[in-house]
Amino acid sequence: MTHLLEHSNYKKLELAVLFILVPIILGLNIEAYLKIIMVFLGLGYCIFVSIKLKLITNKELFKIDFKKHIKRIIVSFTGVIIASFLLMYFLHPNDLFVVIKNNPTLWVIVLLFYAMFSVYPQELLYRSFFFNRYKNAFKNMNYFLLINILVFPIAHLFFNNLMVLLVTLIGGILFTLTYHKTKSVLFTSIEHALYGNWLFTIGMGEMLAFPMPS
Repeated sequence: MTHLLEHSNYKKLELAVLFILVPIILGLNIEAYLKIIMVFLGLGYCIFVSIKLKLITNKELFKIDFKKHIKRIIVSFTGVIIASFLLMYFLHPNDLFVVIKNNPTLWVIVLLFYAMFSVYPQELLYRSFFFNRYKNAFKNMNYFLLINILVFPIAHLFFNNLMVLLVTLIGGILFTLTYHKTKSVLFTSIEHALYGNWLFTIGMGEMLAFPMPS
């Protein structure tokens, strides 16, 4: 069993099924219960493989090195702030900071929920699991990084929203490079949460399928 799981071709097939085929199917118009079953089966399989092959270590889950990488995060986050503010100011000025103004309680709840129950699990699966599981199946690291970047927006196909796909593609680039350099799920999750929570805060939540005040 372990020998099969470690085979390079098996890993590539597994990657294609879990990170390309399943998300595409989830984007189709099928019964919701079938999608839920598929998600739980996929996650269950990833957990099984992680435990069986000891893919994720405690050190990787919690280690963080702000001093070495914080400057790059500050620069990129500043760019996101400026670009998103200009976009909202000129295209959707009435939505600027709409959640804070209309429902600050919802704003706080979403910020916390998104960071803990959405961002960190995403980074565990799409960065830690993905890198530890499939990196050795590819000889070309740049090709591998490109695949990791692309599967992230594919995971969001079910939103059926071009803005979501564009934002998650940009996010995929940033988070893939951050994890590749830091090997830290926690650091990558903090960056991910910063961007997502900021876009929600500034008023882009409706475009990105966040819950919004009525």
